[in-house]
Amino acid sequence: MGVELRVIISGGGTGGHIFPAVSIANAIKAKHPEAKILFVGALGRMEMQRVPAAGYDIKGLPVAGFDRKNLFKNIPVLIKLFKSQYMAKKIIKEFKPQVAVGVGGYASGPTLKVAGTMGIPTLIQEQNSYAGVTNKLLAKKASKICVAYEGMERFFDKEKIILTGNPVRQGLFDKETTREEAIKSFGLNPNKKTILVIGGSLGARTLNNCMIEGIEKIKESDVQFIWQTGKIYFDEAKKAVESFGELPMIYVTDFISDMTKAYAAADLVISRAGAGSISEFCILKKPVVLVPSPNVAEDHQTKNALALVTKEAALYIKDAAASEGLISKAIDSVKNDELLKKLSMNIEKLAFTDSANVIADEVCKLAEKYRNEHGC
Repeated sequence: MGVELRVIISGGGTGGHIFPAVSIANAIKAKHPEAKILFVGALGRMEMQRVPAAGYDIKGLPVAGFDRKNLFKNIPVLIKLFKSQYMAKKIIKEFKPQVAVGVGGYASGPTLKVAGTMGIPTLIQEQNSYAGVTNKLLAKKASKICVAYEGMERFFDKEKIILTGNPVRQGLFDKETTREEAIKSFGLNPNKKTILVIGGSLGARTLNNCMIEGIEKIKESDVQFIWQTGKIYFDEAKKAVESFGELPMIYVTDFISDMTKAYAAADLVISRAGAGSISEFCILKKPVVLVPSPNVAEDHQTKNALALVTKEAALYIKDAAASEGLISKAIDSVKNDELLKKLSMNIEKLAFTDSANVIADEVCKLAEKYRNEHGC
């Protein structure tokens, strides 16, 4: 029996990083059931719960993000970074990986930096259309860089780039769930147009405020909404809905566990412009109104959104303009069947349907090359 594959996957912070990471791990295990996979995440972030729930071991680092507005607050951050690098080195020495994969998020920086300096081949998965500072730095020592958008050679060495798309969460492709069944599962009317509002796994203040301010408009629109608020915004949203009495056209929840049904029910989606979410919309051919978050590094969500808008594959509204126009724009759009059809056709053209497997193949190639060269 040959030497088993040993892979470290690092990153997390949001579902947009965790779901692709788990999908890559699952694809590796499908190809090499004997593979040992260890995740490295950030202590206190959601990966510390989500990854074990998916069946994988995880180690946590005390790493945190930099404060770009107040540089003096970064002294404790730097201390955590140095401690994280020390811990990452210890983890790598003990686990003895043949390859390290970075999917974005706080932990991927120190983990891949240390792996690279120790001679472990590294693979970066850059999800966005605009590369972040950390990945640009890590790319110098990376063996392969898997990207989701064309034109990424303006950030990375062209010879290292592989256009793979972003892996999406598994279980989204239940073809047996019909639109009618899905809508009924939310207690809504299959005969009415349905808009799904999702602010990512942590919720989105702007989208929730727009919904609260737009309840009267929604009530009069003959359109129904499935509204995922995020945990911290749920009580406020629920109270706002209840203040209007009976509103059968709004289903409000803090978290949707079965996104397959939510997507199947939706004629139109309102969402932030995270790379993972966009990949799901592409694969599922979902018309979407994108409202990029202004609170992300390098404003990469706006760049993600515009990459679709320029190809007439999505609608777009700035965060600052959302309170005035988002709900009206969504209601008008969902009633326009010709527009929905055009958006669906154009966004489908941007889909990558086998990203996890393609990335897993590259990971396995790097690991096998390393173990052949080092006999480990």
